[in-house]
Amino acid sequence: MRMTGKQRREQLLEIGRSVFAERGYDGTSVEEIAERAGVSKPVVYEHFGGKEGLYAVVVDREMQLLLDMVTGALTGGHSRELLEQAAFALMDYIDTSTDGFKILVRDSPVAQSTGSFASLISDIATQVEDILGLEFKSRGFDARLAPMYSQMLVGMVALTGQWWLEVRKPAKAEVAAHLVNLAWHGLEGLERHPTLVGDRKN
Repeated sequence: MRMTGKQRREQLLEIGRSVFAERGYDGTSVEEIAERAGVSKPVVYEHFGGKEGLYAVVVDREMQLLLDMVTGALTGGHSRELLEQAAFALMDYIDTSTDGFKILVRDSPVAQSTGSFASLISDIATQVEDILGLEFKSRGFDARLAPMYSQMLVGMVALTGQWWLEVRKPAKAEVAAHLVNLAWHGLEGLERHPTLVGDRKN
Protein backbone atom coordinates (compact mmCIF):
# COMPACT_ATOMS: atom_id res chain seq x y z
CA MET A 1 0.00 0.00 0.00
CA ARG A 2 1.13 3.50 -0.81
CA MET A 3 1.78 5.66 2.28
CA THR A 4 -0.08 8.90 2.86
CA GLY A 5 2.03 12.07 3.21
CA LYS A 6 1.51 11.97 6.99
CA GLN A 7 2.57 8.31 7.23
CA ARG A 8 5.65 8.98 5.12
CA ARG A 9 6.61 11.93 7.30
CA GLU A 10 6.30 9.77 10.44
CA GLN A 11 8.36 7.02 8.82
CA LEU A 12 11.13 9.46 7.91
CA LEU A 13 11.11 10.89 11.44
CA GLU A 14 11.48 7.42 12.99
CA ILE A 15 14.28 6.44 10.61
CA GLY A 16 15.99 9.81 11.03
CA ARG A 17 15.80 9.48 14.82
CA SER A 18 17.43 6.06 14.65
CA VAL A 19 20.24 7.15 12.30
CA PHE A 20 20.97 10.39 14.20
CA ALA A 21 21.24 8.38 17.45
CA GLU A 22 23.53 5.84 15.80
CA ARG A 23 25.81 8.16 13.81
CA GLY A 24 25.35 11.68 15.19
CA TYR A 25 24.34 14.70 13.12
CA ASP A 26 27.54 14.97 11.10
CA GLY A 27 27.70 11.26 10.37
CA THR A 28 24.15 11.13 9.05
CA SER A 29 23.30 11.70 5.40
CA VAL A 30 20.02 12.31 3.59
CA GLU A 31 21.06 9.49 1.24
CA GLU A 32 21.11 6.93 4.06
CA ILE A 33 17.78 8.09 5.50
CA ALA A 34 16.17 7.92 2.05
CA GLU A 35 17.69 4.50 1.38
CA ARG A 36 16.43 3.04 4.67
CA ALA A 37 12.97 4.48 3.96
CA GLY A 38 12.97 3.10 0.43
CA VAL A 39 12.44 6.53 -1.15
CA SER A 40 14.45 8.97 -3.21
CA LYS A 41 16.31 11.92 -1.66
CA PRO A 42 13.82 14.50 -3.03
CA VAL A 43 11.09 12.94 -0.85
CA VAL A 44 13.12 13.76 2.29
CA TYR A 45 13.72 17.31 1.03
CA GLU A 46 10.04 17.69 0.21
CA HIS A 47 8.99 16.88 3.78
CA PHE A 48 11.78 18.57 5.77
CA GLY A 49 13.84 20.74 3.45
CA GLY A 50 16.97 18.70 4.23
CA LYS A 51 18.90 17.06 7.04
CA GLU A 52 18.83 20.11 9.31
CA GLY A 53 15.05 20.42 9.08
CA LEU A 54 14.54 16.73 9.86
CA TYR A 55 16.96 16.91 12.79
CA ALA A 56 15.21 20.00 14.20
CA VAL A 57 11.83 18.23 14.24
CA VAL A 58 13.34 15.10 15.85
CA VAL A 59 15.01 17.18 18.59
CA ASP A 60 11.89 19.27 19.23
CA ARG A 61 9.79 16.12 19.63
CA GLU A 62 12.25 14.52 22.03
CA MET A 63 12.56 17.67 24.12
CA GLN A 64 8.78 17.94 24.39
CA LEU A 65 8.45 14.25 25.29
CA LEU A 66 10.98 14.49 28.10
CA LEU A 67 9.53 17.73 29.43
CA ASP A 68 6.02 16.23 29.37
CA MET A 69 7.23 13.11 31.20
CA VAL A 70 8.87 15.14 33.97
CA THR A 71 5.96 17.58 34.30
CA GLY A 72 3.43 14.74 34.27
CA ALA A 73 5.35 12.81 36.91
CA LEU A 74 5.27 15.64 39.46
CA THR A 75 1.90 14.70 40.90
CA GLY A 76 2.44 16.04 44.38
CA GLY A 77 3.11 14.67 47.82
CA HIS A 78 6.01 15.27 50.19
CA SER A 79 9.01 17.16 48.78
CA ARG A 80 11.16 14.03 48.92
CA GLU A 81 8.51 12.13 46.96
CA LEU A 82 8.51 14.89 44.33
CA LEU A 83 12.28 14.51 43.99
CA GLU A 84 11.79 10.77 43.50
CA GLN A 85 9.15 11.42 40.83
CA ALA A 86 11.47 13.79 38.94
CA ALA A 87 14.41 11.35 39.12
CA PHE A 88 12.26 8.45 37.95
CA ALA A 89 10.80 10.49 35.08
CA LEU A 90 14.24 11.22 33.66
CA MET A 91 15.44 7.66 34.18
CA ASP A 92 12.26 6.34 32.54
CA TYR A 93 12.83 8.57 29.54
CA ILE A 94 16.43 7.33 29.18
CA ASP A 95 15.20 3.74 29.49
CA THR A 96 12.29 3.95 27.03
CA SER A 97 13.64 6.56 24.62
CA THR A 98 17.33 5.70 24.49
CA ASP A 99 17.79 6.92 20.92
CA GLY A 100 16.13 10.22 21.77
CA PHE A 101 18.34 10.74 24.81
CA LYS A 102 21.48 10.01 22.76
CA ILE A 103 20.42 12.67 20.28
CA LEU A 104 19.64 15.26 22.98
CA VAL A 105 22.95 14.93 24.80
CA ARG A 106 25.03 15.27 21.63
CA ASP A 107 26.13 18.70 20.50
CA SER A 108 25.08 19.58 16.97
CA PRO A 109 25.44 22.47 14.52
CA VAL A 110 21.71 23.14 14.73
CA ALA A 111 21.41 23.11 18.52
CA GLN A 112 21.22 26.90 18.56
CA SER A 113 18.04 26.93 16.47
CA THR A 114 16.33 23.90 18.00
CA GLY A 115 17.39 24.34 21.58
CA SER A 116 19.95 22.17 23.33
CA PHE A 117 20.10 19.64 26.12
CA ALA A 118 21.30 22.45 28.39
CA SER A 119 18.23 24.55 27.58
CA LEU A 120 16.00 21.52 28.15
CA ILE A 121 17.62 20.91 31.53
CA SER A 122 16.89 24.55 32.36
CA ASP A 123 13.21 24.00 31.47
CA ILE A 124 13.04 20.97 33.76
CA ALA A 125 14.91 22.85 36.49
CA THR A 126 12.19 25.51 36.34
CA GLN A 127 9.63 22.83 37.23
CA VAL A 128 11.75 21.71 40.21
CA GLU A 129 12.41 25.33 41.22
CA ASP A 130 8.85 25.76 42.54
CA ILE A 131 9.21 22.69 44.75
CA LEU A 132 12.54 23.88 46.14
CA GLY A 133 11.25 27.41 46.62
CA LEU A 134 8.49 26.16 48.93
CA GLU A 135 10.93 23.88 50.76
CA PHE A 136 13.40 26.75 51.24
CA LYS A 137 10.69 29.07 52.60
CA SER A 138 9.45 26.45 55.06
CA ARG A 139 13.00 26.00 56.40
CA GLY A 140 13.84 29.69 56.58
CA PHE A 141 16.27 29.71 53.64
CA ASP A 142 16.54 32.39 51.00
CA ALA A 143 14.02 31.30 48.33
CA ARG A 144 15.91 33.40 45.75
CA LEU A 145 18.56 30.66 45.75
CA ALA A 146 16.05 28.00 44.64
CA PRO A 147 16.76 28.48 40.87
CA MET A 148 20.47 27.80 41.41
CA TYR A 149 19.84 24.72 43.54
CA SER A 150 17.30 23.36 41.06
CA GLN A 151 19.93 23.59 38.29
CA MET A 152 22.36 21.69 40.52
CA LEU A 153 19.86 18.93 41.30
CA VAL A 154 18.58 18.44 37.75
CA GLY A 155 22.10 18.59 36.33
CA MET A 156 23.18 15.89 38.76
CA VAL A 157 20.32 13.61 37.68
CA ALA A 158 20.93 14.27 33.96
CA LEU A 159 24.65 13.50 34.11
CA THR A 160 24.02 10.37 36.17
CA GLY A 161 21.50 9.37 33.51
CA GLN A 162 24.15 9.71 30.80
CA TRP A 163 26.48 7.45 32.79
CA TRP A 164 23.69 4.89 33.48
CA LEU A 165 22.81 4.79 29.78
CA GLU A 166 26.18 3.16 29.13
CA VAL A 167 26.48 0.81 32.13
CA ARG A 168 22.81 -0.03 32.81
CA LYS A 169 23.52 -1.07 36.38
CA PRO A 170 22.51 -0.93 39.14
CA ALA A 171 18.78 -1.18 38.39
CA LYS A 172 16.85 2.00 37.59
CA ALA A 173 14.99 2.10 40.92
CA GLU A 174 18.24 1.72 42.83
CA VAL A 175 19.88 4.55 40.87
CA ALA A 176 16.85 6.77 41.54
CA ALA A 177 17.02 5.91 45.27
CA HIS A 178 20.71 6.84 45.45
CA LEU A 179 20.14 10.09 43.54
CA VAL A 180 17.36 11.09 45.90
CA ASN A 181 19.47 9.98 48.89
CA LEU A 182 22.29 12.34 47.90
CA ALA A 183 19.97 15.19 46.95
CA TRP A 184 17.61 14.90 49.91
CA HIS A 185 20.18 14.41 52.64
CA GLY A 186 22.28 17.14 51.07
CA LEU A 187 19.29 19.45 51.34
CA GLU A 188 18.59 18.28 54.90
CA GLY A 189 22.06 19.36 56.02
CA LEU A 190 22.04 22.59 54.05
CA GLU A 191 23.68 25.57 55.77
CA ARG A 192 21.87 28.89 55.57
CA HIS A 193 25.10 30.77 54.89
CA PRO A 194 27.71 28.34 53.53
CA THR A 195 31.36 29.38 53.71
CA LEU A 196 34.54 28.06 52.12
CA VAL A 197 37.06 26.29 54.36
CA GLY A 198 40.12 26.52 52.07
CA ASP A 199 42.46 29.47 51.57
CA ARG A 200 40.83 30.59 48.34
CA LYS A 201 37.93 33.03 48.87
CA ASN A 202 37.24 34.40 45.39
